[in-house]
Amino acid sequence: MSDIQWSDGAPIYRQLKERVIAMMLDGILKPGEALPSVRQVAAEYQLNPITVSRAYQELADEGLVEKRRGLGMFVTEEASRKLRSSERDRFLNEEWPAVVERIRRLGLSLEELLHALGNN
Repeated sequence: MSDIQWSDGAPIYRQLKERVIAMMLDGILKPGEALPSVRQVAAEYQLNPITVSRAYQELADEGLVEKRRGLGMFVTEEASRKLRSSERDRFLNEEWPAVVERIRRLGLSLEELLHALGNN
């Protein structure tokens, strides 16, 4: 899971869950792959195993991972599709309006935005 910097702004289990989701969206964790064990993550990041379990349980409740008895948690086949759809909706409904407002406030033109996009 690489280096994780925990912030004080949100519960650690939620930050861990978001990190796992980002890894799924980035293709680091693929459908059918196992998540690191609760014990492994807890030890590596000095977390309470209950914190890790809570993050994993929320992922399971959302159908993004499934528990295989005696084997651990695995990314579901439909996780990528579900995530892309829900993350797109969340971006368009929650994040994009704030971006548009910031663009308006700064007086940026479409040409300036497209130029900036071309330079990245």
